[in-house]
Amino acid sequence: MTKIFVERVATIPDILRLQRYQRVPELGPSLLFFTGGSALKDFSRELKKYTHNSIHLMTPFDSGGSSASLREHFNMPAIGDIRSRLMALADESVTGNPALYKLAGYRFPQDGNNGNLRLLLTSMVEGDHPLLMNVPNPMRRLIRLQLKFFVEQMPDDFDLRGASIGNLILTGGYLNYDRHLDPILFLFSKLLATKGRVQTITNGPYHLYVTLESGETILGQHLITGKEVDPIHSKVIDIKLSSSNKVYEPVDVKLRGRVSRLIDSADLICYPPGSFYTSLIANLLPKGVGKSIATNDCPKVYIPNLGIDPEQYGMSQMDSVMTLIGYLQKNVGKKVALNKLLNYVFIDSKNVRYSSPLSENQLKKYGITLIDTSLVSENSAPFYDSEKLSHALLSLT
Repeated sequence: MTKIFVERVATIPDILRLQRYQRVPELGPSLLFFTGGSALKDFSRELKKYTHNSIHLMTPFDSGGSSASLREHFNMPAIGDIRSRLMALADESVTGNPALYKLAGYRFPQDGNNGNLRLLLTSMVEGDHPLLMNVPNPMRRLIRLQLKFFVEQMPDDFDLRGASIGNLILTGGYLNYDRHLDPILFLFSKLLATKGRVQTITNGPYHLYVTLESGETILGQHLITGKEVDPIHSKVIDIKLSSSNKVYEPVDVKLRGRVSRLIDSADLICYPPGSFYTSLIANLLPKGVGKSIATNDCPKVYIPNLGIDPEQYGMSQMDSVMTLIGYLQKNVGKKVALNKLLNYVFIDSKNVRYSSPLSENQLKKYGITLIDTSLVSENSAPFYDSEKLSHALLSLT
């Protein structure tokens, strides 16, 4: 096999290229995202109009919300954000599986009686619940089987109020497949007819541990994001993985070959907006991530957050770029040019007032190009416009 590197002049947006992708999205490019949380949910729904080959490498380290209860009782990775992304990529048309989509998105009422909710769940296992009865076989049998495994191992004190049925299906499948997440993610994505691939960066039940400039340490993703507790008031200086959520226990995590091959197959790699440390940087912690990225000569794009991210306390936009590069460089194995890890940074200076603008000349010193293009619309502000952002990224492929 002979590899050659070809450069071309790109236009943003490249209308002809976008029209070609939209006509045959099943042959669209492979855009890979290091992501987590819900920041790309709407964007993913837009992207699947142009390509069914996007790859979403996600962090399974969430320790708050409904994921916390499942993680506590079953010592498993967090699956709530993963379910949400799978559903964002699902075929929501009549050619997909609308009844299963509705079931996977259903949540038990928050104010329900736990005893009654257990009876409802039992009716789903038995196939008597209306939401299950609308799902055709053999899908219904597969779903009932995963829920059966969940019910059989559900602790007596497990609280079903507000529980997502999709999360329970994934948890049951995780238990059914001997605590391996990949098989149930594959099955779930096939059942939902997803137009893209969702994969966890690691399948271990790990937790995030950060050290702040003040000397304080925090263990647990939900204590870092500023969403469930007060935001941090000191700059993050390091983030690591822990095998325990009680005390910090360092763990050596290596990138799996399956994930490395996905990175190698990408036509574009994107470091997208979202919680900077717990969604983006956390994905880069396993050993081998930076090396896999460096060996792929595709474009690599960083899209800074708009507005205020509590995790980026005390950081300028340039600090964020250099922090991203720093974690990418870890464990590469040899010194590589920075532009093998990051080529482009997207901004929209016309529609966004940045608190600390990036310097085009400073980025050039590192071989990084600043692309200033329209990414925010009147309707989307203060967030990125999903259509504009997808158009900009697709135009580089």
